[in-house]
Amino acid sequence: MPEDASAARAAAEEESAFSHPPVDPDASAPYGDHPDQVIDFYAPRTGTASAPLVVILHGGAWRARYDRRHITPFADFLARRGFAVANVEYRRGGPDIPAQNTGGEPASVPPAGRWPETFDDVAAALDALPELARAALPSADARRIVLTGHSAGGHLALWAAARHVLPADSPWRTDRPAPLRGVVALAPIADLGLAEKLDVCEGAVGQLLGGQHSFAERVPHADPALLLPTGIATTLVQGRTDRDVPYEVAESFADAAARAGEVVGVTLLEDVGHFPLIDPAADAAAVVAEEIAQLAF
Repeated sequence: MPEDASAARAAAEEESAFSHPPVDPDASAPYGDHPDQVIDFYAPRTGTASAPLVVILHGGAWRARYDRRHITPFADFLARRGFAVANVEYRRGGPDIPAQNTGGEPASVPPAGRWPETFDDVAAALDALPELARAALPSADARRIVLTGHSAGGHLALWAAARHVLPADSPWRTDRPAPLRGVVALAPIADLGLAEKLDVCEGAVGQLLGGQHSFAERVPHADPALLLPTGIATTLVQGRTDRDVPYEVAESFADAAARAGEVVGVTLLEDVGHFPLIDPAADAAAVVAEEIAQLAF
């Protein structure tokens, strides 16, 4: 496809994904004192007495202008398919103000992520989640949790599932695997080394890890491609025409898993870019829901 046509299609996909009005949650609960340390809960719309719990980590290059609100239509989409949903917020790079989530790129790019706060928050949220879910969503079955995330959130989902294989001196290491049915990572920034070389999201990986002076020291604590095998069922869903996170990043993670003796599923969608995976109006979102269901039920 010619470059102009590819760019136009990607822009249309992004516009569609951001065109849906935000959907308010049924309940919210803090997992810390910071305003961004909060989880929103969506009850299954099917009225089921017990439903698998899907935990969402939103994307946005770990930057503050994208908060959890932009993925609430996708959370509602999953709730309408019979899942209980937890939509996790966490601290991102940039000022402590709500993101506008317009989908447009500003003239200057704010920093991506906060070290160690971004990782502190994801770890704390996942640790607090079972108890918070029991109180906020009686229909949620904490024995059937599937973790998902989009883009930078896909990176965080893979990372959260690998905390038990973090370096021994990592403050986020756990002594056992997370109680997950599995992970479905959507266009994840799954290999930080390759993503940095490809300049994914305008230098976001280097910013997340604090720049070149700290990259080598921090990457063993943050890169899912270095934290394998996990022993947790993992599927990546990726658009082949993704201009934001190229499909080579997902394939590199799957190759790293294979070298570690673990099979990671990769569902590669033809003629699909970055945003249809979380767009309720796109066929790709239905594929994502089915991948989640295969692990949850």
